[in-house]
Amino acid sequence: MIKITEAFVEDIAKIQEIAHITWPITYGEILTAEQLDYMLDLIYSDEALSRQIQNKEQLFYLISDSESVIGFIGIEHNYKNEAITKIHKIYLLPETQGKGYGKIVFEEIAKMAAENHSNELLLNVNRFNTALNFYKKLGFEIKETVDIEIGNGYLMQDFVMGKKL
Repeated sequence: MIKITEAFVEDIAKIQEIAHITWPITYGEILTAEQLDYMLDLIYSDEALSRQIQNKEQLFYLISDSESVIGFIGIEHNYKNEAITKIHKIYLLPETQGKGYGKIVFEEIAKMAAENHSNELLLNVNRFNTALNFYKKLGFEIKETVDIEIGNGYLMQDFVMGKKL
């Protein structure tokens, strides 16, 4: 059984810990070590996470099993003032994958989205990320291909995927 609870500023260290475990595994064969370090610093610095949590730019939640925190999500309801919930971040520790937790987390996100009057879920996924197939199994479809400049000469090469609720 998993539990999803709201994360606060005092949970930043746990979010960073999970990001630093999952990112090298998720992106290690896709991104250079330099880009990986740059993005982790950019996205998961104390300052960036504090701002996002305090200003509610993203709503962060911790995912726990009966023993410990196993992942986190960052979502935004009313994305671009539309009836869309954007999933900015979803990471589960590698040892939990294949146990059905990801599907449960997406079901919970869909419930939260519906409660906030969203009729669609949206996410970005690196075009070379193996999670792409998982998202397709959940009913997400590719809506567009985007290249997003993130500084330092780096690009995020993503698919934007959506799923109607």
